[in-house]
Amino acid sequence: MKIVVRVPNWIGDVILALPVFDSLAAAYPGAEVWAAGAPWAGELLAEGPLGGRFIALPDARGVAGARAAARALAARRFDAGLLLTNSFGSAAVLALAGIPERWGYRRDGRAILLTRSAVVDESGAAPHMVHFYLRLLERLGIATLPPDIRLAATGADRAAAREVLAAAGAAPDSGRPLAVLNPGAGYGPAKRWPAARFGELARLFRERKGMDIAVTGAAADAPLAAEIAAVAGGGVADLTGGTTLRALLGVFARAAVVVTNDTGPMHMANALRTPVVGVFGPTEPAATAPFHQPSAVVRAEAAPCWPCLYRVCPYDHRCLTAVSAEDAFAAAAEMLG
Repeated sequence: MKIVVRVPNWIGDVILALPVFDSLAAAYPGAEVWAAGAPWAGELLAEGPLGGRFIALPDARGVAGARAAARALAARRFDAGLLLTNSFGSAAVLALAGIPERWGYRRDGRAILLTRSAVVDESGAAPHMVHFYLRLLERLGIATLPPDIRLAATGADRAAAREVLAAAGAAPDSGRPLAVLNPGAGYGPAKRWPAARFGELARLFRERKGMDIAVTGAAADAPLAAEIAAVAGGGVADLTGGTTLRALLGVFARAAVVVTNDTGPMHMANALRTPVVGVFGPTEPAATAPFHQPSAVVRAEAAPCWPCLYRVCPYDHRCLTAVSAEDAFAAAAEMLG
């Protein structure tokens, strides 16, 4: 049997969905399980249990894109497809690919395209996303295993991280512990703790713990890194735009602690079991907090508008501005000892 899993479209969600693959392997021993999704997801999953079984899908928006994605799937002649995405379009791609069994949550008007489906239970508190994905399997009649999310940094990943750190002036062989700060958030600025607070935190790490500091993120986050360095008084290695996903895993594997907004790299660090502090603002930690220990969530007392899930705050961003550098340092220090 050949099963393809259409993975989510965000880094963090791909990581939180990893237990689905463990459960599928246990429920269908001997089956060939593949993943399909955006090309970057293949890089993230390259060293996992899938053994490289990944199909990079083109952007499926529009008729031409959907047909191209369907052709990429059809070539492998899958028996079943599991949708961890929620859109009508992703279900249509499986149907266009001629995959006879199509499984997923019944939403976005796509029930007619699914051969086995489950209703999303919207009563009560929202579950953690790990359980949201596993509940789909359970409601499809597929037994699940206790979730254990793990990623591993290979020797090549660690070597790439060392090169990036050295090029940025971080002295990877200094013997000093490394604190990694991740101030960006692809979701939007509403999730971003102010860069000045990250800068204050960098200074606390250096002065109280004798740590080296590195800032990670996309190339667009370079201005945030510059502000962090300015507030910290220098001594901050800027890695923004300089790492692949695999090299970023290597950086996190070298870190003594990672402090980050609620974003994909938070879950990358957590999957490595690197101590991680997640600074939460407009989103609900019960749904997307780091799943394993060692980890901590720092957030202010809920604002009247919380949780809003906005990408851009239309008000005063109090859910994040109320979190101090001392708050984040205290959470990190408890794990650092």
